[in-house]
Amino acid sequence: MSKEIDALELTAPGQTRVARALLSVSDKSGIVDFARGLIALGVEIVSTGGTANELGAAGLPIRAISDFTGFPEIMDGRVKTLHPKLYAGLLALRDDSSHLEAARDNDVEWVDLVCVNLYPFEQTAAREGVEDHEVIEQIDIGGPSMIRAAAKNFGFAAVVTTPDSYDAVLTELGESDGRLCLATRERLAGAAFACVARYDAAIASWFAQKGGDFPELTVRAYEKVCDLPYGENPHQRAAFYAELGQPAHLLQSARQLGGRALSFNNILDLSAAKTVVAEFDDPACVIVKHNNPCGAAVARSASDAYAKALAGDPVSAFGGVICLNQRVDAVTAEAISQQFVEVICAPGYDADALAILAKKEKLRILDDSQDRQLGGSTVDLKAVVGGLLAQDRDGELEDRAAMEVVTERQPSEEEWAELLFSWRICKHVRSNAIVLSKDQATVGIGAGQMSRVDSVRIAIEKATGESSSASLEGVVLASDAFFPFADGPQVAIDAGVRAIIQPGGSMRDGEVIQAADAAGVTMVFTQRRHFRH
Repeated sequence: MSKEIDALELTAPGQTRVARALLSVSDKSGIVDFARGLIALGVEIVSTGGTANELGAAGLPIRAISDFTGFPEIMDGRVKTLHPKLYAGLLALRDDSSHLEAARDNDVEWVDLVCVNLYPFEQTAAREGVEDHEVIEQIDIGGPSMIRAAAKNFGFAAVVTTPDSYDAVLTELGESDGRLCLATRERLAGAAFACVARYDAAIASWFAQKGGDFPELTVRAYEKVCDLPYGENPHQRAAFYAELGQPAHLLQSARQLGGRALSFNNILDLSAAKTVVAEFDDPACVIVKHNNPCGAAVARSASDAYAKALAGDPVSAFGGVICLNQRVDAVTAEAISQQFVEVICAPGYDADALAILAKKEKLRILDDSQDRQLGGSTVDLKAVVGGLLAQDRDGELEDRAAMEVVTERQPSEEEWAELLFSWRICKHVRSNAIVLSKDQATVGIGAGQMSRVDSVRIAIEKATGESSSASLEGVVLASDAFFPFADGPQVAIDAGVRAIIQPGGSMRDGEVIQAADAAGVTMVFTQRRHFRH
């Protein structure tokens, strides 16, 4: 077949009958059936490279792109579709007589539908040990150009970029005498531009990561994982998107075994909980409420860790998200079932434990036993009005060897272990953050206060409860930033705290150290703060 199928006459947008289609795909899922369906509708198939081989092997009649353009595929396929005859056939406005005249003068043949998906750049870049030249070779040139041309001219040239669209396109063509309505064409064009934007974003991100510095322009793409019932409040719409190009997202390895659909706030708190529990190798449990840990502990078993984490603030734990790094047994499940819990996430559940938890119909039970590392970008982005703030992610904690004991009294080894535990938790608490801990478990947390001394008072109130005479013997304090005055540490010292860890760096560090020395308190400076806003 050749130009005899082209009707070089004025045609209104949306009235073009699909008589010729160009098929060039990397993902060949369903392409043979799609081509067969088009041929059954009288459509001529033009194809390239591996796609032509696939269709030819299936016995389908195809026309090679080199026959269409009059120019061979060269340079190992790097150049095969970049030709003015193809782009004139895609971009012509068929309701413009001057475009039709140019087509006649230059022997242009119409291309009514383009089916293209792109080289597997993301999959190649994600391979362990892949060489740069292998990644670069997967940067598609002709594919995005064809997609953009057809999408721009969607009134006359339809574009299909995903196998998910094949059946719907064939159905509409069959029911409408080989035509696609303008609404369908526009929808396909929108999906096509999103496809190219995703592809370009992945490439730009790969180059930016190689550079190391913050680039002048940052381009990222996110793919919707699921719609959510609502946002932070019922009147707000919401959805969860995963950043493309990352090894895994928050929910990728988690299987939901029961309960309601996850909400916006559930996912937000789950992210915080998984980040905290990932700090520990020993059996650990964290309970998160409103994106702050309200209880965290390490112990000899999952059940002990949960009991200690809950004891840290049982009131705030009501309706929280629980995350453990150990498999849940029946003992742990029975204890958790006594509380109102929104979400529990753990790397597996014993059968009897799952049976116990499943009795709570609303409880969202997540099995995260696939042992997939969260990974994620090394850049932390925060949305502000009309833009983004970008910073390095606050990752590993500093080593004990880099810390300085600034008081006369040195910490005991037991105190060192407790100080380092509280410091790990403190990094994940909203600033201003104060963490009190004992026996590798939080006993009081003060979070998000404008005044650091207020955070100290709140943490003490959490630790002592109703009793103003309760002892904080053996309790240590961690502060995410320096104390600007001696009043904060003094409140803690007066309550019984005898070991403090903080970054240091205040103009009044001398006064703070003096207050500690006067009370026989040991104090460690970490030399690094961990604000979390």
